[in-house]
Amino acid sequence: MFTGIVSDIGTIETVEVRGDTRVRIATAYDTETIDLGASIACSGVCLTVIDKGHEGDRGWFDVQASGETIARTARDQWTAGRRLNLERAMKLGDELGGHIVTGHVDGIAEVLDVTPDGESHRIGFAVPAALAPFIAPKGSITIDGVSLTVNDVEDDGATTRFWVNLIPHTQAVTTLGGLAEGQAVNIEIDVLARYLQRMEHYRGR
Repeated sequence: MFTGIVSDIGTIETVEVRGDTRVRIATAYDTETIDLGASIACSGVCLTVIDKGHEGDRGWFDVQASGETIARTARDQWTAGRRLNLERAMKLGDELGGHIVTGHVDGIAEVLDVTPDGESHRIGFAVPAALAPFIAPKGSITIDGVSLTVNDVEDDGATTRFWVNLIPHTQAVTTLGGLAEGQAVNIEIDVLARYLQRMEHYRGR
């Protein structure tokens, strides 16, 4: 379980396909404090640490991404040099600074536009209409592992558009400050919305 509050930006160092895809990620985390088998959210994807170590003053950890994971996450995410938003799993008693995030990607969004708005950036995204029931103004959404608040939503046939604002701090401490038109990102809907929709489904039977 995660909160959508990014605590490091890692960089993919190597990608090796061995049936599954093995990915080595450089990090500023103290890897001595990371247990093998621990979960780390990598741009919104919950993955298991299978190896770790140090090279100079920089730590690294390895994860395995299955074919299912590769297929369901943003294109070009698993490439050498790609920067990832990292978050370690919550511990009992940790502050819930964002919202409850599971690390399970529900879909892919495409960046429509990035517009300056004072010192912030207003960013528009397009998602398949299947996700529309789970995206609401002032609701929570996770974009590449970052907990954000939805400002506006528009439905248009097979596509739904929504907008968020990124304050300067969020731009600086996550990869979202570098988003550009046409870029693909991982989306996780609010887990509470997912359960409410399931309840409504059975209520209507």
